[in-house]
Amino acid sequence: MFIYEYFYYDIFVTIRMANILIGDDSSAIRIILKEILMMDGHNVVGEGKDGDETIVLYCELRPDLLLLDLTMPKKDGLAVIREIISKHPEAKIILITASDDQEYIQHCLDSGALSSISKPFSFKNVLKVVSKILAK
Repeated sequence: MFIYEYFYYDIFVTIRMANILIGDDSSAIRIILKEILMMDGHNVVGEGKDGDETIVLYCELRPDLLLLDLTMPKKDGLAVIREIISKHPEAKIILITASDDQEYIQHCLDSGALSSISKPFSFKNVLKVVSKILAK
């Protein structure tokens, strides 16, 4: 993560620009998330279209944060979380889901996801959760 600090009218400002990977099978969701994150100064380093591709990209790119869809082809979000956390226990993962299955979402959180965002999401909520997780 790149941290840029400066003074602005006697106020110390810290900007955290993170390298973020998006794993979602929906190109529309990937585009929206990428725009939200880039408008906030983050760098989207990759986009996985399915679970397998997301795992490969995570291992290659080692991003500061992964935004991960729960329902994807090849491997679902839970399988992706378990595999990434087994190899990289420090990984920061935010689950993005349209599912209302709270038990399954809790399994994802228990397996290593640090938070979840429900679809449909607002720009404000995405940035709030991303900032919170990056600050950990």
